[in-house]
Amino acid sequence: MAVVTALPHDAEPIAHAPMSYWRAVGWRLARDPATLVAGAVLVCIVLAALLAPWLAPYDPSAGSIRLRLAPVGAPGHVLGTDEQGRDMLSRLLWGGRMTLVAGLTPVLVALALGTVLGVLAGYVGGLTNTLVMRTMDVFYAFPAVLLAIAISGALGPGLPNTLLSLSIVFVPRVVRVAESATVQVKGLEYIAAARASGSGVLPIMRHHLLANVLGPILVFASTQVSLCIILAAGLSFLGLGVTPPAAEWGLMLNTLRQSIYVNAIVPALPGVAIFVTSMAFNLLSDGLRDAMEIRA
Repeated sequence: MAVVTALPHDAEPIAHAPMSYWRAVGWRLARDPATLVAGAVLVCIVLAALLAPWLAPYDPSAGSIRLRLAPVGAPGHVLGTDEQGRDMLSRLLWGGRMTLVAGLTPVLVALALGTVLGVLAGYVGGLTNTLVMRTMDVFYAFPAVLLAIAISGALGPGLPNTLLSLSIVFVPRVVRVAESATVQVKGLEYIAAARASGSGVLPIMRHHLLANVLGPILVFASTQVSLCIILAAGLSFLGLGVTPPAAEWGLMLNTLRQSIYVNAIVPALPGVAIFVTSMAFNLLSDGLRDAMEIRA
């Protein structure tokens, strides 16, 4: 008769066949309450942004001076109105679209471009590594906030320029992580065996290196999303990002900052939205990092 021993609720199951890596990652994620809550919050935020045309009760750009700065819970306006009488709930829903685009797009661009440059520099080495990494060090030497402000100030306001400036800020960060991970992996035996079998640089990078360095790069990129959201909102707050009358959380903070003495709650709503979204991304990235640190 087989004897079954009870395990603690947080212990990994003992199976006859070992779990695959990604299955083990999913198993650990499913048992992390903070990560599950953060993921659920992000799903709700993303769905609310995607369904804004159907969920928003009013046109986010239509206002009424007669209804300006209505408090939270006002008839017909659950979250009140802004300084121009525009419905805050509608503007928060629509603003989530632009904020998520400004937060996710630069990180995705940096993930794609930075991974290619970092893996190439780490594997080829020599002059290629020197050129790529010293160029990245020039950008990395500046604080992210100052670099984003400088580039956006030179390019001018607008969403496309914001995405370009933030992409330039985050590419060097991903390149450094990708290059470091590639240097650690390229000396392993299976890479030497692939070279000995006659494989070229590109096939080795695509089939052998990427599969083993992509995990740390993805985890690092996920930690940068919250920072990117805050930087994008900060640029809009300074007038260097999204331009009026578009609904964007950072721009909403800028236009409502003079109203904080009249109605303190309504101007704080975009800040609360930025805080909740950033914290959810941080918790999700922390859970993903812990789940992927699996030792055999």
